[in-house]
Amino acid sequence: MIKENQSLLNKFNAISDIIILFISMSFAYLIRFYIFQTDTEYIKLITYIKFSVIIIPINLIIFNFFNLYHSFRTTTFIKECTQIIKANAILTAILLSLLFSFRLVDISRWVIIIFYFVNITLIVTKRFILRKTLSSFRLKGLNLKHVIIAGGGQVANEYLDVINSNKNYGYNYSGYVANNSDFKGEKLGDYDDLYDILNRSKPDEVVCALDISDAKFLENVVSDCERSGTKISIIPFCYKYIPSQPYIDQIGNIPLINIRRIPLDNWGNAFAKRALDILGSLALIILTSPIMLTTIIITKCTSKGPVIFKQKRVGLNKKIFTMYKFRSMKVNSEEETGWSTNSDPRKTKFGSFIRKFSIDELPQFFNVLKGDMSLVGPRPELPLFVENFKNEIPLYMVKHQVKPGITGHAQVNGYRGDTSIKKRIDFDIYYIENWNILLDISILFKTAFKGFKNNEQLIKNNGETIKNNIEINKHNGANL
Repeated sequence: MIKENQSLLNKFNAISDIIILFISMSFAYLIRFYIFQTDTEYIKLITYIKFSVIIIPINLIIFNFFNLYHSFRTTTFIKECTQIIKANAILTAILLSLLFSFRLVDISRWVIIIFYFVNITLIVTKRFILRKTLSSFRLKGLNLKHVIIAGGGQVANEYLDVINSNKNYGYNYSGYVANNSDFKGEKLGDYDDLYDILNRSKPDEVVCALDISDAKFLENVVSDCERSGTKISIIPFCYKYIPSQPYIDQIGNIPLINIRRIPLDNWGNAFAKRALDILGSLALIILTSPIMLTTIIITKCTSKGPVIFKQKRVGLNKKIFTMYKFRSMKVNSEEETGWSTNSDPRKTKFGSFIRKFSIDELPQFFNVLKGDMSLVGPRPELPLFVENFKNEIPLYMVKHQVKPGITGHAQVNGYRGDTSIKKRIDFDIYYIENWNILLDISILFKTAFKGFKNNEQLIKNNGETIKNNIEINKHNGANL
């Protein structure tokens, strides 16, 4: 049933994309000739409609090439949007090339460029509504994919936890096949029974989640699935060390998984991110300059010490750099080693205010402009804590493969300030492995709308004194 549903959904997407293509071309025509510039000598709309008919097969081929007519049940919306933008960019480039090659002077180039933006907007909107609708259906028990798990150990258990905690994915767990009998759910049989089970129950998919101790059964599981014509997905034993988007090389017929090659290793991606950092930091320095000037004056008038607080942090490739902040604490002996907390007694009254609304972070825009930091990335830590955490928290040092950021994926998901370091690292790893320019833009927008205010406490009493010994909870530390 799920195959029929997916086929129907693919047809719906293709047909609706064709309809949107005509709508987008019409809107582009109206915007160009009725809003941007009124012109009585322009070609009639029907000419553009006829031109759109020629575009249909090109559009379908390109969209299919970018897997936009495949299941996106577990694909992130940002990744789908990225594919839509890429597909439309190629489509637009082809159309402009056709106009140039065949000298089609009757078609306005500006209409094609406007069409690019309108088409992206409409298709993204349609896909978003479709995602929300399907997610709602799946939460109600409709449009489910029925899966059988081959395995009954730790790997199978972790996979089951994921699909049970994400009901919107629409996976229905039908039971498991394993030689042991102490796994969750209904046992359908042993590994030797898999072929008969598949012919009898006809699941949509088998998920092979064998522990390394059951590796000897892998060949039989794959063989039984192929003989019965059942789709199979394999979770590797070492999946915890494999990124979500691995790069695979090949020597002869042996695939090699490069587990630490990341999207920002690509020169084009790195250039796009740096361009965003430069333009964004310049714009934000100009926009926030009145706030920064006011902060400088008030800080200088209300407390002793320098206005700018400089601190050594660990950045890209574990290099030490100097990070700038507005000073929010009294000058003290723990500036290079102390761990700040939400109600830290070292904070000044005005310092607690600027920390509450992240105003103290504004000088870091100059760090971004220098190239030490990025607008978006994992938050940088003190060298002392890096040395401690690298031996205590798995994959902690992976965060240093990219530049640290003023804001990040962890911060906009609530993990800032006095929160779990391990959870932050999980979000940082996801960001590093799944980076794209849209993800950066999305995080910046989320920061703008909900990321400035944090859970730090404002100081209401000036009589608080500095505590020489602050209890440091290394696993639930504050955002320094």
